Amino acid sequence: MDENRRSYDLKAPGRSGGGAPQHLPGRGSPFPRVDDHLVEPEVTRDQIIGGHRVVAMPANPPHADQQSRLDYVLQALVAPGYIASADLLTRHDQESDFASDACIYKQGVDPATGARYLEEIAFEVVSEQNEGWVTEKALRMQRRGVRRIFAVWVKKTHRVCEWSPERESWRRLEPDARIEDPCLVTPLQVAALLDAVKADYAVVEGLAAKDSPAIRERDATMKAEGRVEGRAEGRAEGRAEGQVVGVAGSVLKVLEARGIPVSEAQRQEILGCQDLDQLNQWLDRAVSASSAGEVTSEP
Repeated sequence: MDENRRSYDLKAPGRSGGGAPQHLPGRGSPFPRVDDHLVEPEVTRDQIIGGHRVVAMPANPPHADQQSRLDYVLQALVAPGYIASADLLTRHDQESDFASDACIYKQGVDPATGARYLEEIAFEVVSEQNEGWVTEKALRMQRRGVRRIFAVWVKKTHRVCEWSPERESWRRLEPDARIEDPCLVTPLQVAALLDAVKADYAVVEGLAAKDSPAIRERDATMKAEGRVEGRAEGRAEGRAEGQVVGVAGSVLKVLEARGIPVSEAQRQEILGCQDLDQLNQWLDRAVSASSAGEVTSEP
């Protein structure tokens, strides 16, 4: 979703539409649990970034289309033991409770917190929202411990960038670059996030790398159909070949029965002919030829 440009301070009076509390939890620990929310999930569109409440609005086609492609690719490439998720609300620090557009995190429960694991990879789609919020989110995700953060810009220059923790800025990735990570079953080509056709190829590659039952079943069905088709074609070809041999033999037998001499060159031409129509024509001529006749250069 697009973060609305309008925001207001967390400590401003009033409550969110879903009745989420405005207070901040105690600061005894470096970070709250990922599920210790400041806003109420699935009740309000509000998110909190650095103490400011931001409304996450429904998206227009450029953002929505890009997020759908992103989800499509990540679901196919996510490695076993990990989960690909969309719009997953996470408490990133004392003053922030927001969701990335897509993310990947480890399956199961983190024994250190008793909650789900923190995201390892996060993706943002940047369209109408204030780009400052995207950078602010990246900073807070980085400090929380999210290993890698990516952003896909969909307006003006369609591009993919990765957050650089060292420089605390975005680094553009070339379309032919490949994102390699333990969370992914196969490297993700950046172009697959920018092009629908390349996204399909990435999905097929990911499913094959995971030895997906759907791919196995499809391959087995195609092989079985190929064998059946091959046998049918083989039988048809065998029948056709048998007809050719039979008619060629008949031509020679009729000529022999009628006492019509056949040269060795003509014999080889008749036996080597694969044109059934031509052989039938020769057979008709042999049948109608006089017994005293002689085969010409063309049977």
